[in-house]
Amino acid sequence: MCGCVCDDLQLTVENQRVINVSPGCALAEPWLLKQDGAHVHSTLIEGKSCEFKAAITKSVELLSRANAPLIYGLSHSSTPGQQSAVKLADRIGAIIDTTASTCHAPSILALQTVGESTATLGEVRQRSDLVIYWGSNPVISHPRHMDRFVNAPGTYVPNGRKGRHVVVIDVEETETAQLADTFIKVDPGADFEVIWALRALLTGLPITHSHIGGVLLEELTTLALRMQTSTYGAVFFGLGLTRHGIPHLNVEALLKLVTDLHHHTRFIARRMRIPGDVAGADSVLCWQTGYPFSVSLSRAYPRYNPGEFTANDLLERQDVDVAVLVGTEGLSKLSQAAQQHLASIPTIILKSPNTKNTLTGTVTFRTATYGIHRPGTAYRMDEIPIPLKAILKSALPADHDVLDQIEIALR
Repeated sequence: MCGCVCDDLQLTVENQRVINVSPGCALAEPWLLKQDGAHVHSTLIEGKSCEFKAAITKSVELLSRANAPLIYGLSHSSTPGQQSAVKLADRIGAIIDTTASTCHAPSILALQTVGESTATLGEVRQRSDLVIYWGSNPVISHPRHMDRFVNAPGTYVPNGRKGRHVVVIDVEETETAQLADTFIKVDPGADFEVIWALRALLTGLPITHSHIGGVLLEELTTLALRMQTSTYGAVFFGLGLTRHGIPHLNVEALLKLVTDLHHHTRFIARRMRIPGDVAGADSVLCWQTGYPFSVSLSRAYPRYNPGEFTANDLLERQDVDVAVLVGTEGLSKLSQAAQQHLASIPTIILKSPNTKNTLTGTVTFRTATYGIHRPGTAYRMDEIPIPLKAILKSALPADHDVLDQIEIALR
């Protein structure tokens, strides 16, 4: 599932299985068709089956002895599970981090520095006549993004896609670029220069070079004029913008470009968030601790310092002696050194059925999936909370059930 959290999907359920998904989605459909409710209430200690209470007792034993516990993940949980994770972190004085620290962390740092002009996806659909995808390939990463928010008609764009000009800026011609009206190919690592050239053009500063970042000056001049004269523009940027140079400075430059455009028109910027409820994890941490990720509660009050309190860096420095993994997604993005240390320490793992990662911890809880077996809330990529319904029955506990039982036992 992607950050669009499409709430218009219609599911057909038969014999405790999803048998049809409409409309089709290249990401959601295969995942939903794998879901079922035939789960045995299973918990493991050192890879061997055990009673649920025994697993809770073992978890409490591990956390009671811990001097530097870490809680990590949360992107495939839901608001109740994320709240319970923060509550447990507060109880044991842990550091809590989300998968955002290995993904859109530079974007978050950038908007904390220079601010963000933004809007909901609904507003983009209703008003935008110019849409730019920068370092993002939504045809693959967010399959229904264009259909729902670019191709669809809006209040002020009644002709939908025909009334919008779509621009793709990337280092290679992607599937999305093939559907765009304009494709601008940028040299790898040259996004920063291209953005600042656009800022110069908007303010009338002279540019003497004929090429900037592999792009003809004429192309950038045309783009700058199109941005200025649009009625409502939106730029959606992805991880491609943060793969080269100094990532957060690239995003800062783009956010400043959007601010500059407000002298001429209405323009907004939006991150293309990764699959799962990573936006929800950030949001819950914000309203529980005041910070979106990399938060230490070791001194009984929240401290925020990306790098010092980031899961990957903590594990690389071997500053963690017990880890609670709420979901195993994102572990593959950790460095080899971080993964090696993670494998050497006790771990308490909560993972849902049909998870791709087969990692087994010191204690492993198989948990129900929010939006399939349990109700919950997921945050769309524009931070809009979407309610989730339970469609299948399961005997498995949810993340918040497990985390709450551990927290209660620790009292």
